[in-house]
Formats: sequence, structure tokens, C-alpha cells
Amino acid sequence: MAALGLSRGWGLRTLLLAAGPVWGGGTRRGVRALRRRPVRVLSPGQGPAGTVVKPEPERRKRESPGSGREAGPEPPASSGSWEELGLRYERALPGDRRLSKVMTIVKSRSFREKKGKILLEGRRLMADALRAGAQPQTVFFSRLEYVKELPGDKLKGASLVKVKFDEIKEWSDLVAPQGIMGIFAKPDHAKMKFPETQLQHSLPLVLICDNLRDPGNLGTILRSAAGAGCCKVLLTKGCVDAWEPKVLRAGMGAHFQVPIISNLEWKHVPDHLPSDTRVHVADNCGRHAGAQQSGRASDQGGVCDRRFQKHRKYQEEELREAVPAGNWLPDLKVQSYDMAWTEAPVAIVIGGETHGVSVESLQLAESTGGKRLLIPVVPGVDSLNSAMAASILLFEGRRQLRGGGPQARLMGGSEDPTSAQDLGALQEEFSRLRS
Repeated sequence: MAALGLSRGWGLRTLLLAAGPVWGGGTRRGVRALRRRPVRVLSPGQGPAGTVVKPEPERRKRESPGSGREAGPEPPASSGSWEELGLRYERALPGDRRLSKVMTIVKSRSFREKKGKILLEGRRLMADALRAGAQPQTVFFSRLEYVKELPGDKLKGASLVKVKFDEIKEWSDLVAPQGIMGIFAKPDHAKMKFPETQLQHSLPLVLICDNLRDPGNLGTILRSAAGAGCCKVLLTKGCVDAWEPKVLRAGMGAHFQVPIISNLEWKHVPDHLPSDTRVHVADNCGRHAGAQQSGRASDQGGVCDRRFQKHRKYQEEELREAVPAGNWLPDLKVQSYDMAWTEAPVAIVIGGETHGVSVESLQLAESTGGKRLLIPVVPGVDSLNSAMAASILLFEGRRQLRGGGPQARLMGGSEDPTSAQDLGALQEEFSRLRS
């Protein structure tokens, strides 16, 4: 019996060894090994059926030497809009000649005016421009999702170029660049499509910028003009370029919300004003002119006169002569800004920080029956910032045009819910807090 049991044990061991080696998994691991199919070794270039497989063509082929670019891959299948519109982009290589044009457009006003090109940076600003009908020519971006946020149907015909973020950072003067910028054709105000809400709230109010040279001030003024509902903005010769990058950033999209007409001679300004428009000027020297008219001496009034003389390039010997204010300066009535001055379609002239308003603007105001609008300030303060003064006058004009003028307050038709008692209470509270 012992011999029989021994022989049976050796027989079972022989079967297990034939099934495969026994490791920690026991007999089950050996059974799985028997069920596996043998691996077939294929030579390079041979398919599963023994056929020869042709190599796939290269997805990106370089263009002719000197172009400095190569075709990019097609957008992923997840972007259906791109596939439907047939949009494709390319990758810029080092030495791409198009990249040097970016800095040229940024720095050179003459190049922008001669070539009719502007540079826009940021998704929001570019989206506003595309919706207004601006024509894109070349769009540079560092990530594909940035350009996909723009309206794809507006990008037809534009070259889409993917570049490194370091290159965009080098072109941009922003602290935190957004990774996308584009070269656009300089917009024409007559062909642009402004937002419907802006057109519905537009008022017969025109802003005339006279020799504004600070980009930040002009951008802020344009933003206020769009917010107040101006029907158009006129820029005379001597103003900073409205399409300079600093002005565009300060404007925050106002360039595509209100028509802007640039580089105008004063003799052509009336051609862009509605009929029967009354032109007023914002001039802090108006109070000194009023003091001279009333017979009171004013040293600052003489300074204002000399300012106009210098602006008109009088000769030094003529500057030494005492010229009475009423002999050559237009005679305009001085009025506080919060009194009624919107009886007809109106235009407001805002001057620059250095020279103020020009003599030509005073002459135009005199010919249309306009006035000098004065914003009272605390004694010892020379004047307000141009952008601040423009904002105060524009929104005061909006309030008066919408029925909130002094006459409306007397008749009980003011839109301002604040009563005189409320204003008095606010002034008392403000005085208490200051003390």
C-alpha cells in the first residue's frame, strides 16, 4: 500500500511539472500559462498578415527656405467650430519676419498711419474689435484655447500663428501679458458696427479733444465718453494717437463703442458736428477772464493771456507788449458747469494738461454762441486733470440732456431722487467725519 501511494504521488507530480513550473500561484498559474497564445515575432516594416506597411507621411512639412515658418497640426476633433470653419494655425520658427513687425507697429505712429495697421493685445479687447467689424490680419497666441475664445467666424482670412509665451512677453509692455495679440487693419468709424445698446443710449453730445498728449488721459476720456453716451469723439491735430497701445489699454474697449475721428484741422471740425451745435469749452482761465471783465485785477488772467499768445507763436517782442484781454481773445461768457448749457445739440472742448484749450476752440465757441464752462475748485488749486474735468462735464451734460437740468429741478421733473434736505444732511455728516 505504501508503494502504491508513493507511485501515485510521483504520477501527480509528473503531471504538474508537465503543465508548467509551479511558483507561488499554484496550479492555477500553470493552467493560465497553457491558455496563452504564442507571440509572433514580426520583422520591421511587416504587418500582422505578413504584408509590408508603408511609413506614414510627415504631418508637418516645412515650407520653402526663408519663410521662417512651418505648417501646424490640425485642431483637435473636439473643436467642431474650427473644423466647420476650416481654421488652421501655424507655428512660428526663429527668424520669422512677421514677428519684427509687431514691435514696429507698437512703437511707430508713422508706420501705423502709413500702413494702416494697429496692434491689439488681450482676448477681451480683440473680441470687442472683432464684434465691431475690425479686420484681423495676423493673430499671435501662445496657447490654442486663447484664440478659441474669440469668435471664430470673424477670424476667416487671418493668419493664426502660435509662438512661445516668452516672445509675447518680450513684445508686450504689460506686467502680466495675456498670451495673445493681433495685428488689425486700422478701423474706419464709418464702417464699424457699434453695439445696439450704445446706439440706443446715444445723446446729441460730442466731445472735442484739443491737443491732448497724454495717452492715459486720452484713454480715460474715451472711456468716459462711451459711458456718458457721446455720439462721437473728435481729435484735432496735435493729439496723441488714439490707437497707441497705452491709449487702447486705458480705453478698455471704448474705441469700439463710440466713433472716433482723428487728426482733424480746426477748419474741418464743424463738418463733423450736427447742425445748430453749440460748442462750449472747459477752461479754468474763465474765472480770471470774468474777474478782468468785472474790473478786478488778476495776475493769473495775465498768465492765461500769455499762454494763448505762446500757443499762437507770438514773437518775443510782441509778448513783451501789454495786450488787453478783450482785444484779440474771443469774448465768451463764463458759466458754472452745473448751470444749464444743453439747450441745443452740444459739443465740449477739452484741452491738454500743458497748453489747455486753443484759440481756435474759443473762436469756434464764440461763433456758435458757446460759453466757458468753469468747474469751481478750492483756492490754491490750479486746475483739474483733463480726464477728470472731461468726465465731470460729460456726465453733467448727460444729466441735463436726460431732463435733470436746473430747470427740470425747479419744475419737479428731475431724475435725481436726492433732495436738498438730503444733500444738506450729507454735507453735515461729511463735515462731522472730517472733524
